[in-house]
Amino acid sequence: TMLFGALFLYMLFSVVLYLTSSNIESYLVIAGPLSRNETYTGLAIRTEKVYKAETGGYVSYYAREGSKINANGVVYGISSSQKTESSAELSSDDLSAIRSQMLSFSKGYNPSKFNNTYSFKYNLEGSILQYAGVSGTSSDSGVVSYGGQTLSKAEQDGIILYSTDGYENKTADTLTAEDFDQNSYHETDLKTHDAVSAGDSLYTLVSDENWSLMIPLSEKQAAKLADRTVVRVKFLKDDMTQSGDFSIVEIDGAKYGKIDFNKGVIRYASDRFLEIELVTNTVTGLKIPLSSIVTKEFYLIPSDYATTNEDSQETGFMVLGKDKSGNETRTFVNPSIYASIEDGSQDTEDESKKKYLYYVDQKSFKEGDVIISQKDQSRYVVSDVGVLEGVYCINQGYAVFRRIEILDQNEEYAIVAKNTSYGLSRYDHIVRNA
Repeated sequence: TMLFGALFLYMLFSVVLYLTSSNIESYLVIAGPLSRNETYTGLAIRTEKVYKAETGGYVSYYAREGSKINANGVVYGISSSQKTESSAELSSDDLSAIRSQMLSFSKGYNPSKFNNTYSFKYNLEGSILQYAGVSGTSSDSGVVSYGGQTLSKAEQDGIILYSTDGYENKTADTLTAEDFDQNSYHETDLKTHDAVSAGDSLYTLVSDENWSLMIPLSEKQAAKLADRTVVRVKFLKDDMTQSGDFSIVEIDGAKYGKIDFNKGVIRYASDRFLEIELVTNTVTGLKIPLSSIVTKEFYLIPSDYATTNEDSQETGFMVLGKDKSGNETRTFVNPSIYASIEDGSQDTEDESKKKYLYYVDQKSFKEGDVIISQKDQSRYVVSDVGVLEGVYCINQGYAVFRRIEILDQNEEYAIVAKNTSYGLSRYDHIVRNA
């Protein structure tokens, strides 16, 4: 009874002590920028031309939508009736190439994107026509006759689109504020199995790699980006990034950002509006709250007085002392060196002659300790103190000082450098309120 009574009193005392003591709140160190980059909806402006049917009839498509086609490549064919089965002699190499295309499509097939099957069908039919050797009398417009069809060839290199939306002839100078209204945007699909008439739109050709994105800006955003001539853009569609020339233009009294690219148009040729992120917060590192930051004092010892232990090859200092008989002794001390910072009093460009100040843990020395140099036997009295910024790391359940180098900060958080000597690592736990 006495034993269990004593145990009960001890547990009760421990619980009361725990409930009345202040709890230490921890923070998990993460990597990233100081703040999130702003996102925008950009309007794509490209060099496009809509091509129309010269004759009426039923259309067969031979170029895959969104693919690059060379000049004189077959885009589509028109016949007076629905296309009938036909045959063509292909070599074994041509058949092997077609099998390879089919195998590649089969491996990458995604049921949720079944419309790609039709694109593959048109691409395959175009490849077969190419292997069979399309021949015939060509007109000035690039139209030839083959197998009962009137085939139309591309006038120039470009990217094929089987849609139109009315923005094909717009430029940055002719845009209006209404053009940025996505609610009124309408895209027309030009692919059809019905008969078409002469003059009907059949496809759009994007003929230039240079293209632009127009983004609406608030006054605050425009002021923030006013000095930039180049920006890095992350496309949220596929998380790809690329840089573009940046300028600010005015449309109907409002400010817009104009980003000019010279590549990547094929990835976004089918998109008129693109969700993007401007990568303006380029300073990255370890993100910590300002409330975690503390300062700690260290003894400053010039690097000239450092020595290396012959057995362990550790860097340390030789401290002078006396034994009981009053004889001089030398004791090697290996302290934790938290930082090595160039001595500002030395003015030299030669790296080999530069001198440094070591910030060493005060627990390793007492003020007034004498350190002797092994090189010239000069002596240094430990007294100078320096201050470093850091945080308390509590991974092991007790607080350990970790040095930090602040790269950037705002009102709440700071970005500190990675791989700092005696510094932090990603996913460390630190004291939030130091």
